Amino acid sequence: MYVLLFSALMMVGDARAVEMVPAVDGRLVATAEVTDAQLRSILERARSDHSAWNRLADLCDNIGARLAGSVGLQRAVEWSVEQLKEAGADAVWTEPVMVPHWERGAESARMIEPRQQPLTMLGLGGTVAGSVEAEVVVVRDLDAMGDEVRDRIVLFDIPMEKTTPAVSGYGGAVGVRIHGPSMAAKLGAKATMLRSLTTRSLDTPHTGVTVYSAPEYRIPAIAITVEDAASMARLVDSGVTVRVSITTSGVTHPDSESHNVIGEIRGESKPHEVVLIGAHLDSWDVGQGAHDDGSGVVEVIEALRIIKSLGLKPKRTIRVVLFTNEENGLRGGLAYAETHRPRRKEKHRAAVESDLGGGAPRYWSAGGTLVDQAWFARAAKPLGMPVVEGGGGADIKPLGEQGVLRIGFRPDDSAYFDIHHTRADTVDKVDPDALAEATAAMAGLAWQLANVD
Repeated sequence: MYVLLFSALMMVGDARAVEMVPAVDGRLVATAEVTDAQLRSILERARSDHSAWNRLADLCDNIGARLAGSVGLQRAVEWSVEQLKEAGADAVWTEPVMVPHWERGAESARMIEPRQQPLTMLGLGGTVAGSVEAEVVVVRDLDAMGDEVRDRIVLFDIPMEKTTPAVSGYGGAVGVRIHGPSMAAKLGAKATMLRSLTTRSLDTPHTGVTVYSAPEYRIPAIAITVEDAASMARLVDSGVTVRVSITTSGVTHPDSESHNVIGEIRGESKPHEVVLIGAHLDSWDVGQGAHDDGSGVVEVIEALRIIKSLGLKPKRTIRVVLFTNEENGLRGGLAYAETHRPRRKEKHRAAVESDLGGGAPRYWSAGGTLVDQAWFARAAKPLGMPVVEGGGGADIKPLGEQGVLRIGFRPDDSAYFDIHHTRADTVDKVDPDALAEATAAMAGLAWQLANVD
């Protein structure tokens, strides 16, 4: 449970701190201002075309959704191997990981009192199958739930706060999705409906993982739109009885085999020292996983391609890792850290993760020793982006627990949670220029970390 909760909250610690940092305008330093010729050539190459966006369109349009255990994820693994080979990696390989396998199945919800109305919905990841009809009770505080939820359908009407950056508001709201259904089940509720985690909605439900604390506390759990949640909450608050019927068909199969995909440029003088740049390959089973996290995937592949295409030779090894199963298990991140535990022949100097969409660059977040953070600040300075203390993404947290410097790439996320975990997370929502600038940031930082002493 802790792992899944961290997966959802991994960016919150640094999100509030950045409000004190001057914002950047969505662009790194101007290329002409970069004095190092090799770094300047990397930024120029990344900005010269829309190769990252074209690669993302290929992933999204030809493969699409990539939930753990699905055929889509397996195809994405195969696609990634070929992409890294074509990008010129010195070595490409996969490492097996056993991942959960949940399938959504047919699902629906309908308000039947005080009027007949279909509800736009998505089952939460991991929800069990069931068919329920009951009166709705509104809950706005998990800790205040009591016997009033027994034999009812709980509507969690807890809005996500609008913040800058937006991830801070998400972090403050996501706990109800993860823990709410199981907590309501313990009190005798029949099913739960979650007000989707977003601050803006066009009748769009947002899915995401929920965690059942025990087999006996598993009830149907769905997400509904902000509009439907607000309407039903107003009715209940005014004394009107609201009844809803819910049908879910979620099935959890035995774990299945997936793979982390890895490619690298070998360091010329310090090959045993590794700078990892990563993203997660899986997505939810709706939409195309374009922002979450297809954008991160193509950024790190493109970073490797750009450095190789320029004929540059880093001192340290630059390693791309595409983690499997971040969304509903974090098995890829855990498996990578276990397989690559600190040992004499290989030492991770830094791990960078991109998992907040394909927006334009805003800042870096770093977690590690004071010495490591000072080194990172020196390496990152030529790129012109603010640095805050906090840490990186969920997949690299296990490495951080082994003492590795963790770095999170933080792009503009002002519109990210409008489409996060929805059918609308498609490639047309990603701006090609913003993605090119983000790619420049990732490639430039990888080069700096691989070479700055």
